[in-house]
Amino acid sequence: MSTSKKSSRLSRIWGMKCPNCGEGDMFYTPTFSFKRPLDMPEHCPKCGQSYFPEPGFYYGAMFVSYIVSGFFSIGFVMILHWVFGLSINLSFIILIGVAAIFYVFLFRISRSVWLGLMVKSKDKEQV
Repeated sequence: MSTSKKSSRLSRIWGMKCPNCGEGDMFYTPTFSFKRPLDMPEHCPKCGQSYFPEPGFYYGAMFVSYIVSGFFSIGFVMILHWVFGLSINLSFIILIGVAAIFYVFLFRISRSVWLGLMVKSKDKEQV
């Protein structure tokens, strides 16, 4: 009898867990730790799922990151400029600061989304 709880695909992606078992971490350190922020293990420590299925696998994650950051940037600057009445220059300066702080999170969530979409779970999960 298995004691592991089943999690949805979305919770696995958001929690940056293995898309196969939902238990293994995709990264060595917590999200906002700047010690080894971009390092990932080769395989899931719990089930052995490969996090690098083929060479160049994460090129697709760049597109996810580009789309998310593009829409976020446009919306963020528009809100700062039109709602709060800040100048365009100040809005972009604030955007650069926010983007620098959340770079590691965006990098990691993009990889998690890409791997979560490409790897099917082996447990009989209904999503």
